[in-house]
Amino acid sequence: MTTDVSSAQHVTGAPGGVARVPKYYRVKQQVLDIAESLMPGSRMPAERLLAVRLDTSRTTVRHALQELVGEGRLDRVQGKGTFIARPKLYRTLQLTSHTEDMQAQGLEPASQVLDIGHIDADEKLAGLLGIEPGESVLRIERLRLASGEPMAIETTHLSARRFPGLRESLDRHRSLYSALSEVYGVHLEQAEEGIETSLATPREAALLRTAVGLPMLLLSRHSHDEEGRPVEWVRSVYRGSRYKFVVTLMPTAD
Repeated sequence: MTTDVSSAQHVTGAPGGVARVPKYYRVKQQVLDIAESLMPGSRMPAERLLAVRLDTSRTTVRHALQELVGEGRLDRVQGKGTFIARPKLYRTLQLTSHTEDMQAQGLEPASQVLDIGHIDADEKLAGLLGIEPGESVLRIERLRLASGEPMAIETTHLSARRFPGLRESLDRHRSLYSALSEVYGVHLEQAEEGIETSLATPREAALLRTAVGLPMLLLSRHSHDEEGRPVEWVRSVYRGSRYKFVVTLMPTAD
């Protein structure tokens, strides 16, 4: 195996004339060519084999793989290796449930409750839910799955006083939103949703079967009912390599 040097290839077309292409970038393109020759879900060759095949170091190969994982072209599974990314699932930015989003794509939705219980609202959470600090809040943490594959960790907060017995109602309804509608007569009318990026913590990586430190999509949703009253505050962590978000934009008058 050769040792990396700081060589770079010169290319034209950049402002000012000539640009230097780092060696790892050229290796990245070669790794991408290999990836594109394989079927989605296939396992990539090991770093050691790629380094030999491309006549470079494992450090350079690792750098290239990390970038391709971050771009969503490859998918790293903790303890198993690196795989060709499958087509991304989409999530529309509208008031739909996980169940509705997955069924619309022909997938089997499922949820695994990780933790459920009551906590005391601090000032921030009380303000979001329209309750007093110290009041009881039902906190529901669930692992969201699509045809058996973990997709997101979702943590929902609701007023325990407004929704008594909700914990038990969830066992009888296919989704939280259907329970709110059928048991409490509450229908979500609007929500503000924010999207940020974050890096997978060890716990998130283990639950989502990915690697620590890989890019995640962090969503926060603050939903209100038809009267404008706050209903829920939700924090969700999605696998960045498996999701894309779709929103329909409508023209406005000048």
